[in-house]
Amino acid sequence: MLFLYTLLILTVVAAAIFAAPPKAKAWTALTITAAAGIALATRAAEVLAAGHPVRLWNTVSPLPGPDTGSMDSLSAFFVLLIVLGAIAATLYSRGYLAHALAHKSPAHVSLHYTSLVVMSLSMLGVVTSDGGFSFLFFWELMTVASFLLILFDAERREVRRAALSYLIMMHVGFVLLVVGFVRLHAATGSASFAALAPMFAEGPFLPLFLVFLAGFGMKAGLFPMHVWLPEAHPAAPSHVSALMSGVMIKTGVYGILRVAAALGDAASLRTAGLIVLAAGIATGLWGVILAASQNDVKRLLAYSSIENVGVILIGLGIALLGKAAGNHTMALCGIAGALLHTLNHSFFKTLLFMGAGNVLTQTRTTSLDALGGVAKQMPLTALLFLVGAAAICALPPLNGLVSELLIYMGMFRGIAAGSETLAAAAGLTALALIGGIVVLAFAKLYGTVFLGSPRTPEAVEATEADNVRIAAMALPLAGILFVGLFPATAAGLATRAAGFFVATPAVAADYLLSPTLEAAGRTAWLLVAVVALLAWLRRRTLRGRKVEQGPTWGCGFTAPNVRMQYTGESFSEGLQSIVPSLTRQDGEGDAVGKNEIFPSAHGFEIRRKDRIDNLFAAWWVELLRQMNRRAMRLRTGKINHYLLFALAFLGLVFLLSILNLL
Repeated sequence: MLFLYTLLILTVVAAAIFAAPPKAKAWTALTITAAAGIALATRAAEVLAAGHPVRLWNTVSPLPGPDTGSMDSLSAFFVLLIVLGAIAATLYSRGYLAHALAHKSPAHVSLHYTSLVVMSLSMLGVVTSDGGFSFLFFWELMTVASFLLILFDAERREVRRAALSYLIMMHVGFVLLVVGFVRLHAATGSASFAALAPMFAEGPFLPLFLVFLAGFGMKAGLFPMHVWLPEAHPAAPSHVSALMSGVMIKTGVYGILRVAAALGDAASLRTAGLIVLAAGIATGLWGVILAASQNDVKRLLAYSSIENVGVILIGLGIALLGKAAGNHTMALCGIAGALLHTLNHSFFKTLLFMGAGNVLTQTRTTSLDALGGVAKQMPLTALLFLVGAAAICALPPLNGLVSELLIYMGMFRGIAAGSETLAAAAGLTALALIGGIVVLAFAKLYGTVFLGSPRTPEAVEATEADNVRIAAMALPLAGILFVGLFPATAAGLATRAAGFFVATPAVAADYLLSPTLEAAGRTAWLLVAVVALLAWLRRRTLRGRKVEQGPTWGCGFTAPNVRMQYTGESFSEGLQSIVPSLTRQDGEGDAVGKNEIFPSAHGFEIRRKDRIDNLFAAWWVELLRQMNRRAMRLRTGKINHYLLFALAFLGLVFLLSILNLL
């Protein structure tokens, strides 16, 4: 029944979008997404307020056991995250795709918006399914919809390759999840998440835990299964990148949280905690180092998403270790920090990808070395992007600081209590190192793109994005400011969602964290007041003076030009001793020769691709090549051969029917 109801809903959604006029398709998709999202978000708010789960559906599936859907505190938290991200991305698409209406067919645009709605609804289905057939059904629906969204510009070869790579890797992860759920059903008679706890308690937990970790980690971008992410995000339209990075990869985090919460005894919690912490450290460091070395806006943001998944897993690892050691404060800080960072990353990464989309449509490039000075032509985009960049760097008074502060608190509490001191110290060191390199990466990104002088005519001629896109960017901006300025309230939401993991009542959890968070809130407001005061004093001081604009001091050069500015490559030169061992470097153009006393004009561009990509991409590229080569042998051009193939197929079907294999 669930399948039939879902099919009926999808048919109605597709019919409504395909029937809408071209300029109304975005509004139709937004109406459907907002209506479904707000209805479910209302239930989510009730669940978080009351603390009691609610049943959403109960049906019989054709595969293992009955299927149910419900909403507990964790599901409710992720429902709110998905609804906010989906509404913002759909609204943004109205302005971003306005230019596409002229050269894309109505059917093409309709398919895109249908996929956008289906992806949003399927993510809601994923986080409200209790496991089994319904979970796998919505998970696959989400994958197919996102695959179609990436293919919006399918005429470009790199887009087709990125989409195919994404589809293959997602189905590798899907097979792992199928194996996990089938194994769970075989052992317990149920394929629901609730059956994980008794199974982990009765036998060795590690094999099944690792299967689920790999399956969900494929979607989340866990190292070394992250290689699809830096390829898919630059290939997809920017609102799709925002939805995938800000929201979709969090469904992988959701799955990992569900499995981790089922662990019971101290030994299994400690083992899982060390594994998750190590995976988080590796993912975070790998992502941030490669992010800082990128010279493309969207690729840099994609690697930054990998880094933030690492930060989330560091928080979860600390929570598992704290729970294993009986240190409830350490566990609470770790899980609350991980959950809040999941929400925070959704806010600032959505904002940043939308800002990148504005730059792309207005300048027709995302190459750092082809931009510069864009803030003068696009002041609103530059301001909003600056807020997102400061938030992702965990600078006050914005939201990134709050979630990372909670994770730091968990690690410090662990060290102070002697709970897994070495592991907590390793997480502390890694998180501090990640934070430093993040500042480098986003100082490079913002400075090279928005500051300085324009490097190309396209950057000079750029204009501000339309009001619809600016309004869409205001939605994640509001979330960033709310969490940053009211950290205790935001953390209270996370501690209520953390009830699935720690037994500490929400009131007690708020009491444990409130002193530090209230101090952080006062500091944030004090900083806002100081900035406002300085702005007022500056304005008053300059009121009676004549202000003139002139060229930036050229450090003694009499004729400075744009070629003397920092490029993306030169800005991160300090990382060059590390990066070559992690990446494959491709360049275009010729360097200046040693014998050129008076060198002629040269152009040089460097692109870095993840070396891990070869381990995952090479096998399926070769597999497809071999399959294609063998399939070509069947294309003989002779009709009698084709009739023979058809006869052989019918004979095979007949034989399998006799053997009761069909």
